[in-house]
Amino acid sequence: MLFNDYDPLKKKKLMILDPKGVIVTPKLEPNIAKEELLHMYQIMTLGRTADIKAVQYQRQGRMLTYAPNRGQEAAQVGAMAALEEQDWLVPAFRELNAMLYKGVTLEQIYLYWYGNEWGNHFNEGVKVLPVDVIIGSQINHAAGIAYASKILKKNEVALATIGDGGTSHGEFYEGMNFAATYDAPLVVVIQNNQYAISTPRSKATRAATLAQKAVAFGIPGIQVDGNDVLAMYVATKAAVDHARSGKGPVLIEAVTYRLGPHTTSDDPTMYRSDDEVAEWELKDPLIRFKKYLIDKGYWSEEEDQKLEEENLKFVGDTFKQVEASGPAKLEDIFEYTYEKMTPNLIEQLEEYKKYLEQGGK
Repeated sequence: MLFNDYDPLKKKKLMILDPKGVIVTPKLEPNIAKEELLHMYQIMTLGRTADIKAVQYQRQGRMLTYAPNRGQEAAQVGAMAALEEQDWLVPAFRELNAMLYKGVTLEQIYLYWYGNEWGNHFNEGVKVLPVDVIIGSQINHAAGIAYASKILKKNEVALATIGDGGTSHGEFYEGMNFAATYDAPLVVVIQNNQYAISTPRSKATRAATLAQKAVAFGIPGIQVDGNDVLAMYVATKAAVDHARSGKGPVLIEAVTYRLGPHTTSDDPTMYRSDDEVAEWELKDPLIRFKKYLIDKGYWSEEEDQKLEEENLKFVGDTFKQVEASGPAKLEDIFEYTYEKMTPNLIEQLEEYKKYLEQGGK
């Protein structure tokens, strides 16, 4: 069993595709169809382009504060590719690639960071919860969805994501303990990108690994090279199958790195060295996955150049549509805080409307 073979207490980390794009664990190489592999790569490259451009738009004053996720593409796409259509993604706030893969449009993602409430209004049938900025609370949300799925026999698995720093928050433990106690079909992926804003992983916890926190809940845990999209797929597929079979939750630690700032309000040069970043850039998930696809005869440098041009055009055209939507309406703050407005919100909204009628702006 995968979780026994890669016991985090024995300091074992799952890697299938090394930083040079070479298969180092042949027996675990997943049998993924060519079309799906190329789709995974397409989403990862689109996510990278959209991420870089989002930072540029924010620096130009055309977008609000944004949370970059450059370098974390494999941790997200590998996990999403292992889900089934009926399964849920319960994200935090750094899951651009995961949301794209699960069906959220780039326009909707950009609208959210543009400050428009409709950025959280996804298309019918897209099993993704809105962005959750409150650290750790998404674990409780996912545990609730998973438990409901079990009670209603819906055969749905909920997958939640959280950062390394988020595992020090109480709601992480509460949600995990609830799901474990009731054998809820929950998978939690810790995106260990080495920093909780400026707090390094080494100062966030004394645990040797984050995956071994699963031991306290009595559930399986596994540490994975989060820059290896194949390893992430294999680990998540095993976790999803385990959870769906009624055996309860699984905790996955994806060891990765945030190549950019925590948000566009952050200056990472204040707490980490350029040499450290350069070392992790050699482990770039896109570089190794592209090499793997080329070696298999599925891809070429010429196709890669064409895809990059298509991604740049698509991202640019999408943001033009977002800007054309104009400023968000202040009324949205009242109307979309709760499913039904509370009496206080109704009263405040009426006061605001009167203010506008009297010539206010």
